[in-house]
Amino acid sequence: MSLYYEAAAILANTENTGGSLKSRLFTKKDLKSTPGQIFALIAEASKWSIVLKDLTPILALLLSHDLLIAKSGVAAPATHVLKLAITRHKARLSAEFTKARIRYGHATLAAFKEAVSNGELEEDENDVKKANRHPRWVRVNTIKTTLDSQLKTTFAGFEKADSLADVLSARGTSKIYFQDPNIPNLLALPSRINLSRSSAYIDGQIIFQDKASCFPACLLDLSSTDGNVIDGCAAPGNKTTHLAAILSDQVGEDQKVFAFERDKVRTVTLRKMVKLAAADSIVSIKGDSDFLAAKPYSDEFAKIGAILLDPSCSGSGIVGRDDGIRIYLPISKPGASNVQSSGKNKKRKRGDETVKAPEPETLDLDLHDSTPEETPVVDKLAERLTTLSNFQLHILTHAMRFPSAQKITYSTCSIHFEENEGVVFQALASSIAKQRGWKILTRQHQVEGMRLWNRRGVWEDDKISTTIDEEQKEEVVDACIRCHKGTDEGTMGFFVAAFVREAVEEPVKVAEGAADHEEGGGFGHDDENNAADKAQTKAAVSKNSKKKKKQKTVAG
Repeated sequence: MSLYYEAAAILANTENTGGSLKSRLFTKKDLKSTPGQIFALIAEASKWSIVLKDLTPILALLLSHDLLIAKSGVAAPATHVLKLAITRHKARLSAEFTKARIRYGHATLAAFKEAVSNGELEEDENDVKKANRHPRWVRVNTIKTTLDSQLKTTFAGFEKADSLADVLSARGTSKIYFQDPNIPNLLALPSRINLSRSSAYIDGQIIFQDKASCFPACLLDLSSTDGNVIDGCAAPGNKTTHLAAILSDQVGEDQKVFAFERDKVRTVTLRKMVKLAAADSIVSIKGDSDFLAAKPYSDEFAKIGAILLDPSCSGSGIVGRDDGIRIYLPISKPGASNVQSSGKNKKRKRGDETVKAPEPETLDLDLHDSTPEETPVVDKLAERLTTLSNFQLHILTHAMRFPSAQKITYSTCSIHFEENEGVVFQALASSIAKQRGWKILTRQHQVEGMRLWNRRGVWEDDKISTTIDEEQKEEVVDACIRCHKGTDEGTMGFFVAAFVREAVEEPVKVAEGAADHEEGGGFGHDDENNAADKAQTKAAVSKNSKKKKKQKTVAG
């Protein structure tokens, strides 16, 4: 019986734990039931909550679902007090359930179940809510299949929409799709289209990935001459497999993706994702490994030409999907009678007075598979952002130290300037960036799909302590790409920027650890670090000069 108590406790969330339902559920250590059991119960019961809320209080809603609808019945011993209590009322509950089915206009239980599964009982949404729905984004995995093949099979019964707006405003289960103009092989579907049991999803031919999450790999604009790629913060693996898919389409020498993940549990997820996507031959997983510990001058990374960084962040851009779990709760008002309604009759008359029916209370749960590090933190937000931005700057400047790297993308699912443009400006001002010639990838040089994206970076004067050249500021801000949640573009909140560097004749080796403390110093520079870097540079230049002079003498 602990299944129901634990499910009710997870839903109530009395401790106000941050994060999605999945992250709260699968990281909870003291559960007697399996997380899978609890999640399945909540997910299925939520579908029927619009009906059962009229019959039961919140804990019994879960019990009622299993009693009346689940094939296996209530998951508890026959003698358990709660099972005895609810089965005692099975005849009355069944009668009320039958009335509800008839009230909603369904002759059979099978027809009623189909209507619930299709979302037909959901309340009608106004135009604003429809426009701001979050679509179901599906990326076609070109390692295993093609877009044309999927349109002829998985989406054979779907109609092509002329615009994303058509998808956003459609009923959640409508079979239509919109082909994204910015990201190749990406489709937008109505929010409640369920493809999780389709053969294409089970086989890894299609991958659920938010549009914004596809920007970093796309912005890298990889070619066959870019060498190998590093994904510095790889799990759960969507961006990793996206990189692999892009490389699989290249013609040229074999290219690899080195996928770093420091967390053991998330490494398991990463391995499963890579295997499912058939990216094993392209991706080399550095499990239980911290990218910050990777040595830039190691022979293993001699051919690294591009690096993708999506480090831990505040997660403030994460959205709860429209097709997430929405539980309808009983309406309890002192002295109010329990008026049952099909949800179609919005008003009732009492004499000459029109009385508006109370809005149904709902509990919307975020299903986004966010990590603990990406759990939004409200308390002491400024301190949290400072800590995060220092770490983000550290990992970005570390990436700039790889001698053969020519491209870097840096992204977060955050809406905060401190984690986004603030980190970009600090990285550009660092000594390692200046020595290696790292610059922002300007909008005019971005790949077409990203160049056409209109939402750009922002500037917040009160967050910057150093004067920035106006021309440089405008160029960098325009080069940064933002996505906003709750818009007609159907994305989560997201940020991405790319860095490039001019080719050098021979990479200058900077002393290991020379830039390790730059991330904590804002826009200032550590004199000692600069001195060490300059000494290394001077020595390398002197060595090169002597070598060239000797070659000239021999040639003469």
